[in-house]
Amino acid sequence: MARLEAAACDVRSEDIVSNELRARTSGAVGVAMPAKGSVGSVRAAISEVAEDVREVVLSYEAENATLWSTMVPPGRPCFTRRLVSEYIHLFQSLNARFADAESLALKYIVYQSGTPSIFSLGGDLDLFSRLIRARDEEGLRDYAHACAKMTYLNSISADLPIVTIALVQGQALGGGLESALSCNLIIAEKSATFGLPEVLFNLFPGMGAYSYLSRKVSSRIAEKLMLSGRTYSADEMLEAGVIDEVVEDGTGEKAVRDLIERSQRRHNAQVGVYRTRRRVMPLSYEELRDVTDIWVECALGITDLDLRKMEKLVKAQDRLKGAVAMPAAAHS
Repeated sequence: MARLEAAACDVRSEDIVSNELRARTSGAVGVAMPAKGSVGSVRAAISEVAEDVREVVLSYEAENATLWSTMVPPGRPCFTRRLVSEYIHLFQSLNARFADAESLALKYIVYQSGTPSIFSLGGDLDLFSRLIRARDEEGLRDYAHACAKMTYLNSISADLPIVTIALVQGQALGGGLESALSCNLIIAEKSATFGLPEVLFNLFPGMGAYSYLSRKVSSRIAEKLMLSGRTYSADEMLEAGVIDEVVEDGTGEKAVRDLIERSQRRHNAQVGVYRTRRRVMPLSYEELRDVTDIWVECALGITDLDLRKMEKLVKAQDRLKGAVAMPAAAHS
């Protein structure tokens, strides 16, 4: 497949991977390198990315060609600016390494959380409130555009023949739900909950919710979910067509592995179907970026009362964080 298109990503080809990464992936003169796309080369590429990231734990299972990606941000389990950047780095590095590989020993990427009972609480509300109070439009736009790029690169599977799966165990709120929606498939444990609470402090979920939901279900359902402010159960989201499978609590990882095992023989067909979906219902980076610009304007227009509600939610999230055991980041 072609490298990520510069026009679609608003990035020049030389920005896709740093000179340092190019040097590392080129190999030393006279040293035999594993074939491009082989297990050895995939393992090497993931190990190199793992050296650069701190808020994502990467674990490659060669036997089922699967990369498990576990979010472990420090503090509140949300999308910190660094976590967003690390996912962009992962997607761009994989594309830079394997865009022209004839075959690829990486067929699935699974996203999960390292925080018990929480998939993700979404955007960094503490950062938002500080930037809004400082009237820092550039800072808000930087974060929002990065989130748009992250979900876009995931939605196109880094322009590689990869199927992406979100495993939701616990709460997926705001940007947490948006990130899951950018995956090809969403599997949730029965006690998982979903919501877009931004309306409660007079904002809207601007990092992809409308774009992904309107293509997966409908604009009507997208607007209902975005404006209701309520939390939905996994069964409700399954019935609405937002998620793809609900499994019993504690069986999520097994369910994902069972799905991958069943799907191995039709992986090529899966990739073809998801590529076709993107062609029939195209979603560009420009669309996601433009929506985040609307979000920035909206964020700068909220009142002090709205900000106090946001900051109250941050405190509630901090208390929730203290009630769960936060794992230490360790790379596999």
